[in-house]
Amino acid sequence: MSDMIVPSFGNDEDSGRKLAIICSKGSLDMAYPAFILGNAALGEGIAVDLFFTFWGFDIINNKTMDHLKFSPVGNTATHMPAALGPLPGVTSFATHSLKKSLAELDVPEVRDFLDLLKDSGANIWACQLSADMNHLVKEDLYEGVDAIINASAFIEMTDGAQLLFI
Repeated sequence: MSDMIVPSFGNDEDSGRKLAIICSKGSLDMAYPAFILGNAALGEGIAVDLFFTFWGFDIINNKTMDHLKFSPVGNTATHMPAALGPLPGVTSFATHSLKKSLAELDVPEVRDFLDLLKDSGANIWACQLSADMNHLVKEDLYEGVDAIINASAFIEMTDGAQLLFI
């Protein structure tokens, strides 16, 4: 068995730590892990780059970002019998319940959380391939998107970053 590899980023505030988060899923329950981790990293003085690609594009698309859903289908963590997930109304109920729980904890809604991240210094990038596939341009996206870039540019600009794929 090989030893676990643990990256070393140094301990001082000037260590140049970077966190790159690839957001590939566009459901409500997949937006928040990226937002919460990104916000926590910014609070620790870590540079944060968020890259939205494929279905994650819904999180920054002006037409969809305020209407993200949470579907319990296939999600065992909902503690709901699997047969109930696909029934009509269950996704609406699950989405309402999740939004209510987040609001009770003063967690901002998607657009407001993106504003918070942007105002705190996060870079927000949109994937060129996803934009092309969806026939979208920068004006169709959340106003805080820095640019639409290709995957190679994102890889280059986040060289040495800790990488999370959500």
